[in-house]
Amino acid sequence: MENSSFRVLVVEDYEPFRRFICSTLKKGPDLRVVGEASEGLEAVQKAEKLQPDLIVLDIGLPTLNGIEAARRIRKLSPETKILFVSQESSAAVVQEALRLGARGYVVKAHAGSELLAAVKAVCQGRQFFSREIPSRDCTSATDAQIPDPVTRKKASPSLASGKGDIDRSHSVQFYSDDASFVIGFARFIDAALKAGNAVIVVVTESRRVSLLQGLQVGGVDVAAAVEQKHYIPLDVADKLTTFMVDGLLDPLRFAKVVGDPIVEAAKAANRGHPRIAAY
Repeated sequence: MENSSFRVLVVEDYEPFRRFICSTLKKGPDLRVVGEASEGLEAVQKAEKLQPDLIVLDIGLPTLNGIEAARRIRKLSPETKILFVSQESSAAVVQEALRLGARGYVVKAHAGSELLAAVKAVCQGRQFFSREIPSRDCTSATDAQIPDPVTRKKASPSLASGKGDIDRSHSVQFYSDDASFVIGFARFIDAALKAGNAVIVVVTESRRVSLLQGLQVGGVDVAAAVEQKHYIPLDVADKLTTFMVDGLLDPLRFAKVVGDPIVEAAKAANRGHPRIAAY
Protein backbone atom coordinates (compact mmCIF):
# COMPACT_ATOMS: atom_id res chain seq x y z
CA MET A 1 0.00 0.00 0.00
CA GLU A 2 1.18 3.48 -0.71
CA ASN A 3 -0.35 4.94 2.43
CA SER A 4 0.79 3.93 5.89
CA SER A 5 -2.86 3.54 6.80
CA PHE A 6 -5.61 3.19 4.21
CA ARG A 7 -8.92 4.39 5.71
CA VAL A 8 -11.94 2.25 4.79
CA LEU A 9 -15.70 2.76 5.18
CA VAL A 10 -17.70 -0.50 5.08
CA VAL A 11 -21.29 -0.31 3.83
CA GLU A 12 -23.36 -3.49 4.14
CA ASP A 13 -26.88 -3.93 5.54
CA TYR A 14 -26.51 -7.56 6.65
CA GLU A 15 -24.66 -7.41 9.95
CA PRO A 16 -22.96 -10.85 9.88
CA PHE A 17 -21.53 -10.15 6.43
CA ARG A 18 -20.49 -6.64 7.48
CA ARG A 19 -18.58 -8.16 10.39
CA PHE A 20 -17.03 -10.66 8.00
CA ILE A 21 -15.80 -7.81 5.78
CA CYS A 22 -14.41 -5.87 8.73
CA SER A 23 -12.62 -8.90 10.17
CA THR A 24 -11.16 -9.69 6.75
CA LEU A 25 -9.91 -6.14 6.32
CA LYS A 26 -8.18 -6.34 9.70
CA LYS A 27 -5.89 -8.94 8.16
CA GLY A 28 -4.46 -6.20 5.94
CA PRO A 29 -1.77 -4.46 8.03
CA ASP A 30 -2.22 -1.16 6.19
CA LEU A 31 -6.02 -1.10 6.35
CA ARG A 32 -8.09 0.67 8.99
CA VAL A 33 -11.88 0.54 9.16
CA VAL A 34 -12.93 4.07 10.14
CA GLY A 35 -16.67 3.63 9.84
CA GLU A 36 -19.57 1.32 9.09
CA ALA A 37 -23.00 1.95 7.57
CA SER A 38 -26.01 -0.30 7.08
CA GLU A 39 -28.03 1.73 4.57
CA GLY A 40 -27.50 4.04 1.61
CA LEU A 41 -28.24 7.47 3.05
CA GLU A 42 -26.07 6.75 6.08
CA ALA A 43 -23.28 5.73 3.70
CA VAL A 44 -23.48 9.05 1.85
CA GLN A 45 -23.45 11.02 5.10
CA LYS A 46 -20.47 9.11 6.53
CA ALA A 47 -18.57 9.34 3.27
CA GLU A 48 -18.94 13.12 3.29
CA LYS A 49 -17.92 13.37 6.94
CA LEU A 50 -15.06 10.85 6.98
CA GLN A 51 -13.67 11.31 3.44
CA PRO A 52 -12.30 7.73 3.50
CA ASP A 53 -9.70 6.46 1.07
CA LEU A 54 -11.90 3.52 0.13
CA ILE A 55 -15.54 2.51 0.45
CA VAL A 56 -16.50 -1.18 0.34
CA LEU A 57 -20.07 -0.83 -0.87
CA ASP A 58 -23.00 -3.23 -1.24
CA ILE A 59 -25.71 -2.60 -3.86
CA GLY A 60 -28.93 -3.90 -2.30
CA LEU A 61 -29.16 -1.35 0.53
CA PRO A 62 -32.22 0.07 2.34
CA THR A 63 -33.32 3.71 1.84
CA LEU A 64 -30.89 4.24 -1.04
CA ASN A 65 -29.39 1.52 -3.22
CA GLY A 66 -25.62 1.25 -3.59
CA ILE A 67 -25.58 2.55 -7.17
CA GLU A 68 -27.36 5.76 -6.23
CA ALA A 69 -25.29 6.07 -3.06
CA ALA A 70 -22.12 5.80 -5.15
CA ARG A 71 -23.41 8.46 -7.53
CA ARG A 72 -23.87 10.90 -4.62
CA ILE A 73 -20.63 9.92 -2.92
CA ARG A 74 -18.66 10.68 -6.08
CA LYS A 75 -19.83 14.30 -5.83
CA LEU A 76 -19.25 14.68 -2.09
CA SER A 77 -15.98 12.74 -1.81
CA PRO A 78 -14.43 12.62 -5.29
CA GLU A 79 -11.07 11.26 -4.11
CA THR A 80 -12.60 8.23 -2.43
CA LYS A 81 -12.16 4.94 -4.28
CA ILE A 82 -15.16 2.61 -4.47
CA LEU A 83 -15.13 -1.19 -4.40
CA PHE A 84 -18.50 -2.88 -4.83
CA VAL A 85 -19.09 -6.17 -3.01
CA SER A 86 -22.47 -7.53 -4.06
CA GLN A 87 -24.35 -10.74 -4.78
CA GLU A 88 -25.53 -9.08 -8.01
CA SER A 89 -23.33 -10.09 -10.94
CA SER A 90 -25.30 -9.09 -14.04
CA ALA A 91 -23.39 -7.34 -16.83
CA ALA A 92 -25.66 -4.30 -16.72
CA VAL A 93 -25.06 -3.62 -13.03
CA VAL A 94 -21.30 -4.18 -13.32
CA GLN A 95 -21.20 -1.76 -16.26
CA GLU A 96 -23.10 0.87 -14.30
CA ALA A 97 -20.72 0.46 -11.37
CA LEU A 98 -17.82 1.11 -13.74
CA ARG A 99 -19.55 4.07 -15.31
CA LEU A 100 -19.79 5.62 -11.86
CA GLY A 101 -16.05 5.24 -11.41
CA ALA A 102 -15.88 2.12 -9.25
CA ARG A 103 -12.39 0.61 -9.23
CA GLY A 104 -13.45 -2.95 -8.46
CA TYR A 105 -16.32 -5.39 -8.18
CA VAL A 106 -16.38 -8.54 -6.03
CA VAL A 107 -19.23 -11.05 -6.12
CA LYS A 108 -20.13 -11.99 -2.54
CA ALA A 109 -19.86 -15.71 -3.21
CA HIS A 110 -16.12 -15.15 -3.82
CA ALA A 111 -15.49 -12.59 -1.10
CA GLY A 112 -13.72 -15.11 1.12
CA SER A 113 -10.96 -15.63 -1.43
CA GLU A 114 -11.01 -12.33 -3.33
CA LEU A 115 -11.79 -9.46 -0.95
CA LEU A 116 -8.28 -8.73 0.33
CA ALA A 117 -6.79 -9.02 -3.16
CA ALA A 118 -9.44 -6.66 -4.50
CA VAL A 119 -8.84 -4.09 -1.77
CA LYS A 120 -5.08 -4.24 -2.32
CA ALA A 121 -5.48 -3.76 -6.07
CA VAL A 122 -7.86 -0.82 -5.71
CA CYS A 123 -5.69 0.84 -3.08
CA GLN A 124 -2.75 0.59 -5.48
CA GLY A 125 -4.71 2.27 -8.24
CA ARG A 126 -5.51 -0.90 -10.17
CA GLN A 127 -8.86 -2.46 -11.02
CA PHE A 128 -10.16 -5.79 -9.74
CA PHE A 129 -13.13 -7.88 -10.88
CA SER A 130 -14.34 -11.25 -9.62
CA ARG A 131 -13.41 -14.17 -11.81
CA GLU A 132 -17.14 -14.75 -12.31
CA ILE A 133 -17.46 -11.52 -14.30
CA PRO A 134 -16.44 -11.88 -17.98
CA SER A 135 -13.97 -9.25 -19.19
CA ARG A 136 -16.40 -8.20 -21.91
CA ASP A 137 -18.80 -7.04 -19.18
CA CYS A 138 -16.21 -4.64 -17.78
CA THR A 139 -17.17 -1.83 -20.12
CA SER A 140 -19.17 1.37 -19.71
CA ALA A 141 -22.90 1.49 -20.30
CA THR A 142 -25.55 4.15 -20.73
CA ASP A 143 -28.23 4.85 -18.15
CA ALA A 144 -30.87 3.53 -20.54
CA GLN A 145 -29.33 0.08 -20.42
CA ILE A 146 -29.31 -0.26 -16.65
CA PRO A 147 -32.17 -1.82 -14.71
CA ASP A 148 -32.73 -0.88 -11.10
CA PRO A 149 -30.30 -3.20 -9.24
CA VAL A 150 -32.44 -3.26 -6.12
CA THR A 151 -35.45 -4.39 -8.14
CA ARG A 152 -33.31 -7.07 -9.75
CA LYS A 153 -32.06 -8.23 -6.40
CA LYS A 154 -35.54 -8.46 -4.91
CA ALA A 155 -36.78 -10.32 -7.98
CA SER A 156 -34.00 -12.90 -7.72
CA PRO A 157 -34.77 -16.32 -6.24
CA SER A 158 -34.53 -15.10 -2.64
CA LEU A 159 -38.29 -15.53 -2.27
CA ALA A 160 -38.15 -12.52 0.01
CA SER A 161 -40.61 -10.20 -1.73
CA GLY A 162 -43.27 -12.69 -2.74
CA LYS A 163 -44.26 -10.39 -5.59
CA GLY A 164 -44.37 -10.86 -9.32
CA ASP A 165 -45.87 -13.38 -11.70
CA ILE A 166 -43.40 -16.21 -11.18
CA ASP A 167 -44.71 -18.75 -8.69
CA ARG A 168 -41.78 -21.15 -8.88
CA SER A 169 -38.10 -20.60 -9.43
CA HIS A 170 -34.86 -22.53 -9.11
CA SER A 171 -31.42 -21.14 -8.44
CA VAL A 172 -27.93 -22.63 -8.44
CA GLN A 173 -25.24 -20.82 -6.47
CA PHE A 174 -21.55 -21.64 -6.08
CA TYR A 175 -19.49 -20.74 -3.02
CA SER A 176 -15.72 -20.66 -2.78
CA ASP A 177 -15.64 -21.61 0.91
CA ASP A 178 -17.84 -22.53 3.88
CA ALA A 179 -17.85 -18.99 5.28
CA SER A 180 -19.35 -17.58 2.07
CA PHE A 181 -21.87 -20.43 1.99
CA VAL A 182 -23.08 -19.85 5.54
CA ILE A 183 -23.35 -16.09 5.07
CA GLY A 184 -25.17 -16.43 1.77
CA PHE A 185 -27.71 -18.99 2.92
CA ALA A 186 -28.27 -17.43 6.33
CA ARG A 187 -29.21 -14.24 4.50
CA PHE A 188 -31.45 -16.22 2.11
CA ILE A 189 -33.27 -17.84 5.04
CA ASP A 190 -33.51 -14.60 7.03
CA ALA A 191 -35.09 -12.73 4.11
CA ALA A 192 -37.63 -15.48 3.45
CA LEU A 193 -38.67 -15.66 7.12
CA LYS A 194 -39.05 -11.89 7.40
CA ALA A 195 -41.29 -11.93 4.32
CA GLY A 196 -43.61 -14.40 6.06
CA ASN A 197 -42.53 -17.38 4.00
CA ALA A 198 -41.49 -20.77 5.33
CA VAL A 199 -38.09 -22.34 4.80
CA ILE A 200 -37.07 -25.98 4.47
CA VAL A 201 -33.39 -26.93 4.47
CA VAL A 202 -32.06 -30.45 3.92
CA VAL A 203 -28.39 -30.44 4.87
CA THR A 204 -25.72 -32.35 6.74
CA GLU A 205 -25.47 -32.05 10.51
CA SER A 206 -22.40 -29.78 10.35
CA ARG A 207 -24.03 -27.43 7.85
CA ARG A 208 -27.21 -27.30 9.94
CA VAL A 209 -25.19 -26.22 12.97
CA SER A 210 -23.32 -23.59 10.91
CA LEU A 211 -26.57 -22.17 9.55
CA LEU A 212 -28.06 -22.13 13.05
CA GLN A 213 -25.12 -20.08 14.32
CA GLY A 214 -25.27 -17.74 11.32
CA LEU A 215 -28.99 -17.11 11.81
CA GLN A 216 -28.59 -16.51 15.53
CA VAL A 217 -25.82 -14.00 14.88
CA GLY A 218 -28.19 -12.22 12.50
CA GLY A 219 -30.84 -11.92 15.21
CA VAL A 220 -33.19 -14.69 14.03
CA ASP A 221 -35.12 -16.46 16.79
CA VAL A 222 -34.45 -19.91 15.36
CA ALA A 223 -36.11 -21.81 18.22
CA ALA A 224 -39.37 -19.93 17.70
CA ALA A 225 -39.18 -20.35 13.93
CA VAL A 226 -38.69 -24.11 14.30
CA GLU A 227 -41.51 -24.43 16.85
CA GLN A 228 -43.89 -22.51 14.57
CA LYS A 229 -42.86 -24.64 11.55
CA HIS A 230 -41.60 -21.57 9.71
CA TYR A 231 -38.11 -23.05 9.60
CA ILE A 232 -37.80 -26.80 9.04
CA PRO A 233 -34.22 -28.13 9.12
CA LEU A 234 -33.89 -31.74 7.98
CA ASP A 235 -30.91 -34.09 8.03
CA VAL A 236 -29.96 -35.19 4.53
CA ALA A 237 -28.61 -38.58 5.65
CA ASP A 238 -31.82 -39.42 7.51
CA LYS A 239 -34.02 -38.41 4.58
CA LEU A 240 -32.02 -40.32 1.98
CA THR A 241 -32.62 -43.59 3.80
CA THR A 242 -36.40 -43.08 3.65
CA PHE A 243 -36.79 -42.92 -0.12
CA MET A 244 -33.75 -44.77 -1.52
CA VAL A 245 -34.28 -48.45 -2.28
CA ASP A 246 -31.31 -50.56 -3.42
CA GLY A 247 -29.44 -47.41 -4.33
CA LEU A 248 -32.31 -46.05 -6.45
CA LEU A 249 -34.87 -43.33 -5.76
CA ASP A 250 -38.40 -44.59 -5.08
CA PRO A 251 -40.76 -41.96 -6.61
CA LEU A 252 -43.70 -42.63 -4.29
CA ARG A 253 -41.60 -42.55 -1.13
CA PHE A 254 -39.80 -39.44 -2.34
CA ALA A 255 -43.10 -37.64 -3.01
CA LYS A 256 -44.26 -38.35 0.53
CA VAL A 257 -40.97 -37.54 2.24
CA VAL A 258 -40.66 -34.25 0.37
CA GLY A 259 -44.33 -33.43 0.14
CA ASP A 260 -45.24 -33.71 3.82
CA PRO A 261 -42.79 -31.00 5.03
CA ILE A 262 -43.89 -28.70 2.19
CA VAL A 263 -47.55 -29.02 3.17
CA GLU A 264 -46.65 -28.52 6.83
CA ALA A 265 -44.59 -25.42 6.03
CA ALA A 266 -47.30 -23.98 3.77
CA LYS A 267 -49.87 -24.23 6.56
CA ALA A 268 -47.54 -22.46 8.98
CA ALA A 269 -46.44 -19.60 6.69
CA ASN A 270 -47.52 -16.12 7.81
CA ARG A 271 -49.26 -14.97 4.65
CA GLY A 272 -52.37 -15.60 2.57
CA HIS A 273 -50.47 -17.04 -0.39
CA PRO A 274 -47.42 -18.62 1.21
CA ARG A 275 -44.21 -19.43 -0.57
CA ILE A 276 -41.82 -22.14 0.47
CA ALA A 277 -38.10 -21.53 0.19
CA ALA A 278 -36.31 -24.86 0.01
CA TYR A 279 -32.65 -25.77 -0.04
